[in-house]
Amino acid sequence: MADTDTPAPPPEKPASEAPLYTVRNLELKAALLLVFFVLLLSASALYLLYARGAFEPTQTLILTADDTEGVVAGMDLTFSGFPIGRVRRTELAPDGTVRIVIDVPEKDAHWLRKNSVFTLVRGLVGNTNIRAYTGVLTDPKLEDGAVRAVLRGDVSAEIPKVIASTRELLDNLNNLSSGTSAMSKSIANVQVATERLKGPRGVLGMVFGNEEDAGKVTASLQATLERTNTLLARLDGVASKADGLTTRVDGLVARADEKVLGKDSVVSDVRANLQTLNALLADTRASMQRVDAILKDGQAIAGNAKDASADLGALRADVESNLRKVESLINDINRKWPFARDAEVKLP
Repeated sequence: MADTDTPAPPPEKPASEAPLYTVRNLELKAALLLVFFVLLLSASALYLLYARGAFEPTQTLILTADDTEGVVAGMDLTFSGFPIGRVRRTELAPDGTVRIVIDVPEKDAHWLRKNSVFTLVRGLVGNTNIRAYTGVLTDPKLEDGAVRAVLRGDVSAEIPKVIASTRELLDNLNNLSSGTSAMSKSIANVQVATERLKGPRGVLGMVFGNEEDAGKVTASLQATLERTNTLLARLDGVASKADGLTTRVDGLVARADEKVLGKDSVVSDVRANLQTLNALLADTRASMQRVDAILKDGQAIAGNAKDASADLGALRADVESNLRKVESLINDINRKWPFARDAEVKLP
């Protein structure tokens, strides 16, 4: 019994099945390789999160729209073609509108101002884009958590309108080109008017519509032209006579200028007489001064009254002679100066 309870030794493997080499600490190396792989994956994930801006400080922007078809999480908010934000999520508001929550990094938040406009454009071919437009960059910055409405632009929604407008345009073109349209009648009338213009009466035939009235108007125009030519001939004769009269008047004016303003004219004689008159007036003034001196002497010397009286009589005769010369000179001036009227010369 004892021999039967003793386990038998394992059979020995043949030499051909024995391992060629053995790896030391195989479990430890496998564990280290697994840890390194996990660390590499974690570093890659952290780098991707850093590259995607997961660790940057951001502010929230909420856009409201009626429909956000095509908007998904991770979509970019662009400004002038550059991404400045990313859609975090979309949610349905209690009033039935859709809210688009966007994270905008603080380093790019200065592009968004209170006057900024946001659009949601869905192209005919391509993805949906969310764009921001800022007209004045000096306005106050958009605050964190601001709620703004987004303007939608759907190209595919405009296709039915374009088709309807095209169909309406084609119908109008068909109506214009039909034989009963107003344009066709207008073209026919233009053709009739062109045929009348080609006729013998030309424009008059087109205006009056018949040859009889056009002939009457043509005859009237011809008579008017003949009368006009006659009147022009008479006006030419009157103009020639007026030219002769103008020549005569110019000669008379030249003669008058020579007579009045020439070398031996009236003006020269009057100027000479005026000079003589000035000389006589100067002599008269000197005589009066002598009279004053003599009167003073007469008042001072009463004893020589006879001599003074004789001198006064001679001086008086001299003054009267000068006055008569002045009067004759004035009369001579009035006789030679035909334009003088009521001339009056006052002597002292």
